[in-house]
Amino acid sequence: MHLMMIVVALAVAFGIRFLYSVCSYGMSCWQRSLIAFLAPPLLLLMTAIAVISMGYHGEMLGFPASRFSYLLAVCFLIFSFIRGLEITYQGWLSTQKVKGYPRKNIYNIPTRILETNLPYSAQVGFWNPELIVSNGILNTLDEEHLKAVIAHEQAHIYYHDTFWFFWLGWLRRISFWLPKTEELWRSLLLLREIRADQKASQKVDPLTLAECLLIIAQEINRIATANPLGVLEAGFHGIDLDNRLEERINALFNESDYINFEGINWYCVIITLLPLISIPFHR
Repeated sequence: MHLMMIVVALAVAFGIRFLYSVCSYGMSCWQRSLIAFLAPPLLLLMTAIAVISMGYHGEMLGFPASRFSYLLAVCFLIFSFIRGLEITYQGWLSTQKVKGYPRKNIYNIPTRILETNLPYSAQVGFWNPELIVSNGILNTLDEEHLKAVIAHEQAHIYYHDTFWFFWLGWLRRISFWLPKTEELWRSLLLLREIRADQKASQKVDPLTLAECLLIIAQEINRIATANPLGVLEAGFHGIDLDNRLEERINALFNESDYINFEGINWYCVIITLLPLISIPFHR
């Protein structure tokens, strides 16, 4: 019976990934992508926890428990734990590296300065990240455009993007084998940047933000791209700026599905806890 639970959970997880785009009536692009990304790995984690909690002795609804399903669940949780340690360690290395950068105030905001000609800005950390900007961006942008970049980065702090995308990054690592994981991840990264752009546009002119994107894209095309700082960052150009530039600019000026960034529908996430209900039925 436990093996059947695992098979059903896998079938549902694959089904969500394949059908999320046609079974999400009334959801925004943000909600649709977030639920499709979150629900499958959470469902598998809850199933593994339920199977381990019940053990490999006894029976459930008349069907005997199996040692194989128990070991399968244990292996998945161990794998998930190891990937969690891995991403935590990489994040810790990033924060330690940032602490070594010189610090100065830019428009009364404590900022770490990255010594590189590449135009770069990001929030690095966990719940209370630090802002870093490169010499390249300071030398490339004038005061008006630099303030737009800062407003964008402050929007990442407002939404606690480094915190939430740390956990999403962990789910990505444990579900890389599920269909459309990378596609959904890249979609969420793009939507994260669009959300920060729209929040920043409440403080600065959207046209100025759009100009920033164009200026930075042109400068990046001129300079070799540097390695990313790590998994605990939310940056102004953290994803394929060249390829998604048009989408970000259009989202700044056009009323569209991107406007709706309300919180996730938690009822869909709570459903992933259903495997835990099976525990009392084990004897």
